[in-house]
Amino acid sequence: MHKTAAWPLALAAICLIVYASLYPFSDWRDQGISPFRFLTAPLPQYWTGFDVGANLLGYAPLGFLLALSALRSRRVSWAVTVAVLACGLLSLAMETLQSYLPSRIPSNVDLLLNTLGAWLGACFAWALEKTGVVDRWGRFRARWFAQDARGALVLLLLWPLALLFPASVPMGLGQVFERLEAALADVLTDTPFLQWMPVRDVELQPLVPIAELICVALGALIPCLLGYCVIRTVWQRAAFSTAAIAVGIAASALSAALSYGPDHAWAWLDMPVQAGIGLAAVLALLLLAVPRRAAAALALLALAIHLGLLNQAPADPYFAQTLQTWEQGRFIRFHGVVQWLGWLWPYAALLYVLVRLSGREPRP
Repeated sequence: MHKTAAWPLALAAICLIVYASLYPFSDWRDQGISPFRFLTAPLPQYWTGFDVGANLLGYAPLGFLLALSALRSRRVSWAVTVAVLACGLLSLAMETLQSYLPSRIPSNVDLLLNTLGAWLGACFAWALEKTGVVDRWGRFRARWFAQDARGALVLLLLWPLALLFPASVPMGLGQVFERLEAALADVLTDTPFLQWMPVRDVELQPLVPIAELICVALGALIPCLLGYCVIRTVWQRAAFSTAAIAVGIAASALSAALSYGPDHAWAWLDMPVQAGIGLAAVLALLLLAVPRRAAAALALLALAIHLGLLNQAPADPYFAQTLQTWEQGRFIRFHGVVQWLGWLWPYAALLYVLVRLSGREPRP
């Protein structure tokens, strides 16, 4: 029986599916029809290839992760069947709840496509198990990572997705201060508690180039330090940090391309950003030999400085324009998913390193 990162990733996938299925979470009402009426409704006359693909692919990762976690843990027989049933029940629950959202339309076709996508993902996991790929991954993980690496691996796998959300500073995740301030002010409007809120004397200002350089450097260095917390040898850390920084650059370029068009994929890579990425690479090289507990302490320090700097900057001035682009139908729910990942990822990493530092020295 193995501890696998597939189960925590499956939980994250469930949260993302719930968010995407029930967005925008407003105007809930009983529309006077049975919530299960969609099951016997005629097939829709119109659908697009994008809708079919989105419903298939939306549940395929969850089916894959649920089946893989069952196969790896050896706790569940009939892993594919259990994974498909779980995904089917989740899809049924989401489509049923959509009956209470006027902006959403439940569909029996969506239910069938979701279940089919889950079956395809689960079958893929089963095929990987039968062909020995999963066992080879287990041996690879045992050579490269410590036994307690599951939490770090989950965070590292989610990091590129979090970078897809457009940010005011490249590699900058967790910029929530201004939005929390505005949200709290809205909640306290027309109450006496509004007067208790601290008021800033000046508006938030864009970061000066040196502060942006440091913020970018720390944003690229943090996943490297997370990896150092669980990776065994120096040469493995060197390979990992190189790959992590390359993935961060690629994800940032993809974010810019999705947000502003392919012609602007590299517009964010100006001189301070290039210098920040170069500094991150140098620091990652200098820290290759630090003990794993020291790497966790350095990650905690880097996260604190990074979040402190980033939350002194205003939100991206192009955010409203970007949101309008994503809101043109197809990508709005995906945008909301990566938005939450971009906000929450560094705080989850902060909690992870705090828990790691508060416990015993991990086993090699």
